[in-house]
Amino acid sequence: MKSPDSSSVKIILVVEDEPAICEICRRVLTSLGFEVELAANGKVAQDMIGEKQHTLCLIDIKTPVMNGMEFYQWLEEKHPQLAKRVIFTTGNAVEEDTQHFLEQAARPFLPKPFAPSELIALVKETLKQVE
Repeated sequence: MKSPDSSSVKIILVVEDEPAICEICRRVLTSLGFEVELAANGKVAQDMIGEKQHTLCLIDIKTPVMNGMEFYQWLEEKHPQLAKRVIFTTGNAVEEDTQHFLEQAARPFLPKPFAPSELIALVKETLKQVE
């Protein structure tokens, strides 16, 4: 998988099961010029990965069917370049298994609820680090 071309449309895959969070992410990220694709869980996201070249993934750790941790492990194995462009979201950062996973993954994360400005800053920072 080649790295994203800076002149092409940048696509962010949002893996999130809460409609309100999906809508906030979609509004904020499209206002920055990104195309946004939404997946309700990791299984749906897996099916979407091969269809387009995603610039970044915003992944909720707790989703039904296939959670964000399982999806991220799949990404590391199948799409390691994209796994370097992941931001996690969680409403449960204090839970021990979540904390352990976030430490092991060493990826940025946003605790829920988050402000649009926090999302914008973290997306920009993450993209800067990988470009």
